[in-house]
Amino acid sequence: MNEITYIIFLPIFAGILLFIIPEKLKTLKGITASIISLFALYQSILIFNAQAGIYNLTEIASCQLFSETFKDAGRYVSFNMDQLSQLIILIVNIFAFLIVIYSLFYIDKNKKINNYFAFFLITLGTSNGAVLSNNLLLFLTFWGILGFTLYKLIKGADEESSSTAKKTLAIVGASDGIMILGIAIIWKITDTLSINELNLATNNALTVIAFITLLIGSFTKAGAFPFHTWVPDYAKDAPASSSAYMPASLDKLLGIYFLARICNYMFVLNDWLTFTLLAIGVITIITAVMMALVQHNYKRLLGFHAVSQVGYMIVGFGLGTVIGVVAGLFHMLNNVLYKTGLFLVSGNVEKQTGKNDIDDLSGLSRAMPLTFICALIFALSISGIPPFNGFASKWMIYQGIIEFGQGSGIANQWWIVWLGLAVLGSALTLASFVKFTSGLFLGKKRKEFENVKEVNILGWLPICLMALGCIVFGVFSTSYVVPKLFSPIVGQIELIGIWNSTTVSILVLVSIALGLLVYMIGNVKNYRSEDSFVGGGENMREQSHVATTGFYDTIKNFGFLSTLYEKAEKRWFDIYDLSKNFIHWCGKRFQGAHTGLLPDYAIWVFAGLIIMLLILI
Repeated sequence: MNEITYIIFLPIFAGILLFIIPEKLKTLKGITASIISLFALYQSILIFNAQAGIYNLTEIASCQLFSETFKDAGRYVSFNMDQLSQLIILIVNIFAFLIVIYSLFYIDKNKKINNYFAFFLITLGTSNGAVLSNNLLLFLTFWGILGFTLYKLIKGADEESSSTAKKTLAIVGASDGIMILGIAIIWKITDTLSINELNLATNNALTVIAFITLLIGSFTKAGAFPFHTWVPDYAKDAPASSSAYMPASLDKLLGIYFLARICNYMFVLNDWLTFTLLAIGVITIITAVMMALVQHNYKRLLGFHAVSQVGYMIVGFGLGTVIGVVAGLFHMLNNVLYKTGLFLVSGNVEKQTGKNDIDDLSGLSRAMPLTFICALIFALSISGIPPFNGFASKWMIYQGIIEFGQGSGIANQWWIVWLGLAVLGSALTLASFVKFTSGLFLGKKRKEFENVKEVNILGWLPICLMALGCIVFGVFSTSYVVPKLFSPIVGQIELIGIWNSTTVSILVLVSIALGLLVYMIGNVKNYRSEDSFVGGGENMREQSHVATTGFYDTIKNFGFLSTLYEKAEKRWFDIYDLSKNFIHWCGKRFQGAHTGLLPDYAIWVFAGLIIMLLILI
């Protein structure tokens, strides 16, 4: 299987070589990265259609001498090509290629990141390695490198972005350290690190701890509550191409892929772990979307929605049923489509206007029509509006919850809570994207944006392809997409209810056509437009501008929500800031112990010896 070698090590090797090329030849580096990404995409297609199996280093190495020299490494360097990893590999490389094409347009002297395309390729290679790894130590190696490249793909040009980069590295790095404990426990219990050999029942403290430690790593990478706080900050301060590449697509894919592994392959969950997963899922949905509602920075708004959507995937896997697992995987794919597209849309707007605040923008729909149409499709998709793909996967999650409610466990009895909060999250998502689309694209265009125009083909082609994917994956979800992509992973899929995506799509199109017909039959030109009348009849149209965010600020000031939002702004719920403040507090306490008096130090030494003896006894 030379394809495994090519798809992992070629991008890494090419990325390392790009460090040699001077930064002034950025275009050459970008073209090289595009060629390597295209080749990796071709190899991922071959892998997707290849025979499943476990392959170790000696089996994939084409050189006999290499195979003989490293024959013992096959115990640790092994790769698992099953239907799940084959699907994830294909998705990873499709989006990597689309984003590297976009990066050729987006990354310029104003958005310059040193060795951007080098880190881009290293990220691609290690992502492929993490997905295909069958050994937990090998998986953790690739997983850890991704934390470093995530750190390097943010510019860090000012104090705020540098702080965000450090925060990201600290949170992701800490979760990687916690995962080491879980892997050690698994080794102690099973005497194996091969993922395909694990199927641990969570019926004792050790296996539960191992599951939780690995779950923390998955949640941190995917951006789930309470380890999500790096995602909105990263989305705000990183270039849009980096946000689209990591938090929106690759990190999401890897985090949810690992969640699928540990929930449905490596461990058998007990009732309370199932309940915990479902509770965290709905908490992630609601808390993140509530924060998104009051954001003025549109990139930060998208960052919170990148978190909120993870909650739906967690709910799907938490259900543990066939429909739930398929819905979680399908929503993962759909989320990568519209969330990556939304970040690229934000990049287009930012590049053409130089603005990041919704209050500073309006009326860009005519100046940037392709970007606007794609943004509208993505907004409707993420909000769960039929016939787009977001509705299809959310509807399956709702179906899965209803089916799950027929069980007798503690988590099953709460099904109405899971369903109600999931539907509420979708409604709030729609409300926040009304603000996003209307604030950026609708209304009267400001004079300062008179010269704004649509981006070039490198800027609009990737988002148009993603928007088309949102339509296709929605219209053909039940008839083609779900059976073809996910049946090989979970087996036969039987959806409850009578909903059919193609029928729904036809009905929606007929409704739109009838609406247009009624509109055209009427005298559409028989209307008038008058300026606002204010007192003495001043012409206010050119001067007036109503901020779209004004209405949403009333939510921020409503009753008990105002207190929660106030605490959130002070980062009371930020695990990074809480940990940092605790460490500082401990440091001050230890500083106070340094009195400079010898008797005090003797007391500390004596106390330490007593504690050690008690532990040893």
